Amino acid sequence: MHTNPLTLNNQEKDSLHLKRSFTIVAAFTIVLWLIKIVEALLDARLYKYGIQPGQLSGLTGIFLAPLIHSSFSHLFANTAPLLILGTALLYGYPKSAKIAVPVIYIGTGLGVWLFARQTYHIGASGLTFGFMFFVFTIGAIRWDRRAITLSMIVFFLYGSMIWGIFPNEASTSYESHFFGAMFGIILAILLRNYDPNLPEKNYNWEEDEDEDDTEYNDKSL
Repeated sequence: MHTNPLTLNNQEKDSLHLKRSFTIVAAFTIVLWLIKIVEALLDARLYKYGIQPGQLSGLTGIFLAPLIHSSFSHLFANTAPLLILGTALLYGYPKSAKIAVPVIYIGTGLGVWLFARQTYHIGASGLTFGFMFFVFTIGAIRWDRRAITLSMIVFFLYGSMIWGIFPNEASTSYESHFFGAMFGIILAILLRNYDPNLPEKNYNWEEDEDEDDTEYNDKSL
């Protein structure tokens, strides 16, 4: 049975939008797991389709690298951040996401191809860094209730990711992290007013307070 959006109140629409945002990101994440499972079953070596900086043959990696992971543990480490941060971006900024997601995806890969070390760069961590820095930065700029809430949530959960943009382990593509974060910040600044401010949500306790105030004022007249 399909739900008619015209019959929903604001809270129901908000809940439906959250579910749809999560479903989109979850579907992408499932695709990543299916790719890794097929790779393991066929004993393939998909890392060769990652980004090879400066190599013409490595240009296809700009589009394919986020879909490929070196191991199941590598993919598992990216799964939760991708689900949470991707959902936060699509849920909080649906219009901006249509621009931000493809630009972060392609821009991060292009930056890695132009400037990164000579090795294969694979994994979706560039996306997660881009999503995190976008949601956090735009929340700090917009300063409306929903933006602040999402910004605080992602920073509380994944604020430590900031250290990932610096060189650490040789096997980690910090370049992907850096360019993802860079594009996330730039896009947050450029798109800060692209999504209209959503109506502030009234919580039950606020409504109860308003009713109490009204009752008190009536009795005081």
